[in-house]
Amino acid sequence: MKNILVIGAAGQIGSELVPELRARGYMTVAAGSGRTPLPEHLTDGPTATVNLLDSDALDAVIKHFNIDTVFNLAAILSAVGETRPMAAWNLGVYGVIGLLELARDRKLSVFTPSSIGVFGPETPHNLTPQDTVCRPRTMYGITKVAGELLSDYYRAKYGVDARSVRYPGLISYVTPPGGGTTDYAIDIYWKAIETGVYRCPLKAGTYLPMMFMPDALRAAIELMEADASRLKHFNSFNVGALSFDPEEVAASIQKRLPGFKLEYDVNPLLQSIADSWPDDLDDSAAREEWDWVPQYNLDQMTNVMLNAITKRLTESA
Repeated sequence: MKNILVIGAAGQIGSELVPELRARGYMTVAAGSGRTPLPEHLTDGPTATVNLLDSDALDAVIKHFNIDTVFNLAAILSAVGETRPMAAWNLGVYGVIGLLELARDRKLSVFTPSSIGVFGPETPHNLTPQDTVCRPRTMYGITKVAGELLSDYYRAKYGVDARSVRYPGLISYVTPPGGGTTDYAIDIYWKAIETGVYRCPLKAGTYLPMMFMPDALRAAIELMEADASRLKHFNSFNVGALSFDPEEVAASIQKRLPGFKLEYDVNPLLQSIADSWPDDLDDSAAREEWDWVPQYNLDQMTNVMLNAITKRLTESA
């Protein structure tokens, strides 16, 4: 990797991946869709406006900046995708195949993250295997399965260097929740400080795989930096870090904020999606093929989240 284009730079991952790549010395172009302004902290380097579905315009940006690697982070997340299924399909399938065609022509490396959304009720829920049944019940998950298959097809047939990880729920204090089923694990920290009470949309005992954003950024970068000769599962690697239910994250918060209260207001749509997803992941392939190791446990993440949110709320008051 030398010259990198990050599509979807204004989103949850992109808003933190761009600064991390730049800090590591990569020339990184932050590309937004034009509908949402890029955060100010991304404008200290090159920027562009990119519609993933406009291949000609995207190709022009790739040529202008001499791009060799693309991180494609454009997506419509699980809960929102159920209200806009065709938009999710167009972005998650037509957008991906259009980018892969450009990668084929321009000899690009491509990272398009997959998700635990590829799994469904038939998938083993405990230590979900790397190679297992993928029959999702959401349009988001369907597009991610298609993206994995398309990426491996273009790798096998055309030699495109396409790689991905199956992200669990991602937790960050930089951007607000974006319509994902696992986003309660972000909102709970904000409500803990703002009101001291959180009404959880998932029922007690709902375990889901989670990951703190610094680990998520490392996973993306380290996979793209990995020696291709070591890799077998290019698309897509399970990456594990944390697994908890609402009570456990609440208990972690209560170590810092003893008065915090957890209540429940279960959202049937979100609960049905969560029930179809794994409790935790077997990420032994990622550990063996490119030395993946997460760095944050639950209490470490909680301390960082509460400190950072407190600071942000104080500065904005």
